[in-house]
Parts: sequence; structure tokens; C-alpha cells
Amino acid sequence: MDFGGTTVVSDLSFDVRRGETFGFLGSNGSGKTTTLRALLGIYTPTGGTLHIDGRPFTPETGPRLGYLPEERGLYKKESVIDVMTYFGRLKGVSKKGAVVWSQNYLERVGLADKAKTRVEKLSGGEQQKVQLGVTIMNEPELLILDEPTKGFDPVNRRLLMDIIEEQKANGATVLMVTHQMEEVERLCDRVILLKDGRAEAYGTIPEVQNQYGGTMIRLGYSGEIPPSPQYEISTRSRNYAKLTLAESFDEALILKELVDAGVLVRSFTTSKLSLEEIFVQVYGEQTEKVSA
Repeated sequence: MDFGGTTVVSDLSFDVRRGETFGFLGSNGSGKTTTLRALLGIYTPTGGTLHIDGRPFTPETGPRLGYLPEERGLYKKESVIDVMTYFGRLKGVSKKGAVVWSQNYLERVGLADKAKTRVEKLSGGEQQKVQLGVTIMNEPELLILDEPTKGFDPVNRRLLMDIIEEQKANGATVLMVTHQMEEVERLCDRVILLKDGRAEAYGTIPEVQNQYGGTMIRLGYSGEIPPSPQYEISTRSRNYAKLTLAESFDEALILKELVDAGVLVRSFTTSKLSLEEIFVQVYGEQTEKVSA
């Protein structure tokens, strides 16, 4: 995908399996939104195609699609119920069906008392809830969500994740763009990490974790951590350290070495890198360059 002679996305290939939730991850400017809009025909791609069930995708012949863009696209001067009913009609829902569905949805997301309120009077998070309702009203088979929890507090973020899980349980395939790694770890079956328009990592969360180092110990402690062939100290602060383990390691022996060296061990947990840590590792340098 090229813009004005600049290649934004290049040699990118991935598949999303029916019925899964797929995380599409990357830092700002990595090409996520551009890729989605090119696949959906909103942008004209300079190469490549989107296939669904082995056939090239077109909006006319494709599955029922729900697309939640990062930018909200609601009519601000109209009431919430009128906006939702209008978009429901565009999606083929009867007027009565759209009204009833919208009322039930607004009740679910805590906006029942805002049904007659003009959209411009809502907060950003409330508008996002309305936008999501418009997106899922036609029970989409393929649901594409670009930063769905943007502007949400933790309570409403959890509510939205519950709704996404319900859509999946009802048979939808979900592709989700987000910077919230907690959401990814809770919801996604597989992920792709996009960097400079190319796939940096791709697979299930355990597969991606295995691509970025082996097992580590997260250590809460007091004292001085002794050197050992069993580990390297990758991160250390006053009371916390991450120990990257050798290919062959013995947890019990490591704990004994620490205690014998006089280290007061408060917590000792073995794990892989979290997705958030991988995200920082992949994009940290890039973010520093952008900020400089």
C-alpha cells in the first residue's frame, strides 16, 4: 500500500479464522488502520486482496460486516435513538426492530435515559457506546473494531469486552485493533504485531511470547542478587528484578542460591514476557525516535 510514493504496508499476509478473535497490534503509524481500510475497499490498495471463504471480498457479496472506525461517525445534532434507528434501517433492520433493539442495547450499556438526548451532548465514551451499538445491530458475521475502548474507563472497558465476547459466542469472527494488552490477553486467540508495515510477530499469544525470549523469574526481594550461570538479570530496581533464565535451569536451585546469598525473597514467579512487555520491546525504540 503506497501513499504519494511512500510505502506504508508491504508484503503483509495473514489469515483470520472463522469464529476467532484476532488482535491486530502495532504502535501509532505502523499501518494498522491503513491495512484495514485497504482490505475493506475504503482505500484503493496498490496490491493484494482480501479473501473470505476463498473468494475475493466485496462489500456487496461479502458476509454481514460490522466496522467500528477509530473516528466516530454519528450525526451529532440528532437524538441517540434516531441515529441508531437510522443506521439500523441502512443495515436492513426494520424501523420497529431497530427501535426495540436500540432501546434494549441502551439499557444494557447504561444509556437508557439518554435515548432522546442529542449525540453532541454525550461524553466521548458514551458516543463510543452508541457507535458500537450501531456496529453490531445487524448481528455481523465479521466484526472489525478499531480501538473500541478508546475513551473508556476501566468499568466501561470491561462492559465492552463482555459485549465483544458475546458477539463471538453468537458466531461472529472478530478482528480487533487495540493498544490495551489486557484486552488482547483476555479476548484474542491469535495476534499479529505490525511494525513499519510488516509483520513483526504472528501467532497465538504463547507462540508470540516464545519468539521473544524464554522463561523468566519475576523476583520481589531485598539484598544483592548473586551472579549465576542459571540466569541473567535483565531488569533490576530497588525491590524488583526480572531474571532471564538459561535454557536449562532449576527453579529450586535458583531459589536456594538466592537464599544462601542472603537475599530476602518476597515473591518468586516464573513466567513468559507479557504482551505489554513484548510491545514495549518491539516498539520502544520506534516510540523514542518519534518522540525525539
